[in-house]
Amino acid sequence: MRVFSLILMLFATQVFSSEPSRATPEAFTGLNYTKASYSDKAMVSAANPHAVNAGVQMLKQGGGAIDAAIAVQLTLTLVEPQSSGIGGGAFLMWYDSKTKQVKSFDGRETAPANATAELFFGEDGKPVSWINAVVGGRSVGTPGVLDMLWKLHQEQGRLPWKTLFEPAIKLADNGFKVSPRLAKLVAMVSNPGMKKLKTINEYFFPNGQPVKEGQLLVNKPYANVLKRIAAKGIEEFYQGETAKNIVSAVQTAKIAPGKLSLTDLKNYTSKERPAVCTGYKATTGDYEICSMGPPSSGGLTILQMLKLLEPFDLPSHPIDSAETVHLYTQAAKLAFSDRNMYLADSDFISVPVDGFLNKEYLANRRLLISTEKDLGKAKAGVIGTQELASNSSIAQPNTSHLSIVDNFGNALSMTTSIEMAFGSTVMVDGFLLNNQLTDFSLDPMKDGKLVANRVEGGKRPRSSMSPVIVLKDGEVYAVLGSPGGSRIINYVGYALIGLLDYGMDMQAAVNLPRVSNRNGATSLEKNTSLDKIKTDLEKLGHQVNLIQMTSGIHGVLKTDKGWQGAADPRREGTSIGL
Repeated sequence: MRVFSLILMLFATQVFSSEPSRATPEAFTGLNYTKASYSDKAMVSAANPHAVNAGVQMLKQGGGAIDAAIAVQLTLTLVEPQSSGIGGGAFLMWYDSKTKQVKSFDGRETAPANATAELFFGEDGKPVSWINAVVGGRSVGTPGVLDMLWKLHQEQGRLPWKTLFEPAIKLADNGFKVSPRLAKLVAMVSNPGMKKLKTINEYFFPNGQPVKEGQLLVNKPYANVLKRIAAKGIEEFYQGETAKNIVSAVQTAKIAPGKLSLTDLKNYTSKERPAVCTGYKATTGDYEICSMGPPSSGGLTILQMLKLLEPFDLPSHPIDSAETVHLYTQAAKLAFSDRNMYLADSDFISVPVDGFLNKEYLANRRLLISTEKDLGKAKAGVIGTQELASNSSIAQPNTSHLSIVDNFGNALSMTTSIEMAFGSTVMVDGFLLNNQLTDFSLDPMKDGKLVANRVEGGKRPRSSMSPVIVLKDGEVYAVLGSPGGSRIINYVGYALIGLLDYGMDMQAAVNLPRVSNRNGATSLEKNTSLDKIKTDLEKLGHQVNLIQMTSGIHGVLKTDKGWQGAADPRREGTSIGL
C-alpha cells in the first residue's frame, strides 16, 4: 500500500505540477469577505445573528456549549423557520475536554410505527412525485431535536433548562425583524404548501401579502409553547398539550393527512451512536476527522472521499484548478456510489461501516481514478453481503449548522433540519413540522431489489448531514458543517481539503467556491473562479453545470490568535467570541 501511494503521488505531481494557490477568498468567489471573529475563550458560529447572540448570552452566564446550542436552536426555529426547528431533527458531534473523546448523537426523526413501504404510493399503486409527497401531514416524522438536546443538557448542561428559553421567548413575544433571506423565500413561495395550508399562509402572508424584509414579525403561539416546555420540561413536547397539538395538526392536515400518533411521540428516543473517525495525513500534518455515522450518510462518504484522495499531492495545483477539482469529483463519484447503495438506518439494515474505510478496498477503488479522464457513472463496490438496489433520494438544501467551542474546552458541531424549505408546511403552535419522511426512497423496490433506505415503521430516513470535528494531537482543531441537502457532503469535504491540505484558515475555507458531484454531472458555483475551468473539465469528459450553490458552512478553527469563528457569506450567519 505504501509503495502504491508513493507511485500515485509521484504520478499526480508529474501530471499536475504548478505552484499552490495564494489567492485571497475574494479572488475565488467575488463574495464580500466576511472578517473572521477571534477569541481565546469561546466561540459561537451559526446562521442568524439573533441565534448567535442567544448562544453567547448563555456562555456569558457561565453556560457551556450544550446550553448555548439549545438557545441557538430555539431562536433559529423563530428567525430562520425555513431551515430548522423544534419540529425537526438534528445530528450532533461532541468533544468532551475532560475525557478527550468525541461522541455523536442522533436526534433524527422516525417514521410513524404504522408506516409502511407504500407510504407515498398514490391511488394507482405507484409512488407519487416527490413534490406531491412533501406537503402535508404524510411527510412528517417524529421530531427528535428537542429530545436529543434535553438528554445532553441532563448530562452536560450548566444552566437551568428554563434559562435557555429566555432569548427566544423574548424575541417571539416582542417580535423580530424579518431577514432578507426569509423575506425572499416567502415571496418566492419556495414551498407550494405555503399557499395551500391556512395556518402557515396567515403567518407568512398577513392580509394576503408576503412578509417584507425589516417587517416586525411577532409569534405569540411559539412564545407560549416555549414557556410551556421551559416550565414543564421535555414531557410537555412529547406527551403534553404540545404533543396533542402536533398529532392533531398532522392527522387532520387538509393535504395528505399523516400517520403520526401520540404513541410515536411518547416512544421517541434520541440515541448516542458510534462516531465514525479516521486518521488523515494532510500536507499540513496528521489529523483525526470525526463525523456522524448511520443513519447519516454524510460522515462515511466524506471520510471515504478524503481517504481516496490522501495519496495525491493536491497542493501541487491551486485548489480551484481543473486538476484538483477533477480528482475531487472522481473521489466523490466513487464515494457517492457506495453511499447510494449501502447507507441507511443501521437499526434496520446491516451497514458495512468498516468496509467503507478498509485500506485494501480503498486502494482498489483508487485505481479507478484517472488523471486523464472522467470515470463516468461509478458503480458501487462490493462491501456488503446484502444484495440491494441503489437509491438517490432527494434532499433539499434548507438545513442549518452551528459550531460552538466553550470556555471549558468542549466543542460541538450540530447540523439541524426540517428538510424542504418550510418543511411540510404544517404549522402548529407557531413552529413548522418537518417533511423528513421524503428523505426515504419513495419506492421501496428498484430492479426487483429492495432499497436499503425504504420506509419502515420506526425507521430513520437516510440523511446527508455531516457535522465534523477535527482533532490534531488529540485536541480540537476545527469544528464545521453545512446545510445543502446531499451537496452537504461535497461542501464539507472541499472545505476540509482547504483547511488541511492547503492550510487555509476557516474563513478562507468557508469562502471557497463550491464544487459538487453526486455521481453524475460536475456542478461548479457560477460567477466564481471556477468558471474558468469549465472547458478544461469538459475536455476530460465531465458534464459541467454552472449553478448557484448556497452552502452555509459555519465553523471554528484553532489558531495562534485563539479560536477563529467563520460564517458563510452565502447565508445570514455570523460568529461571535466570548
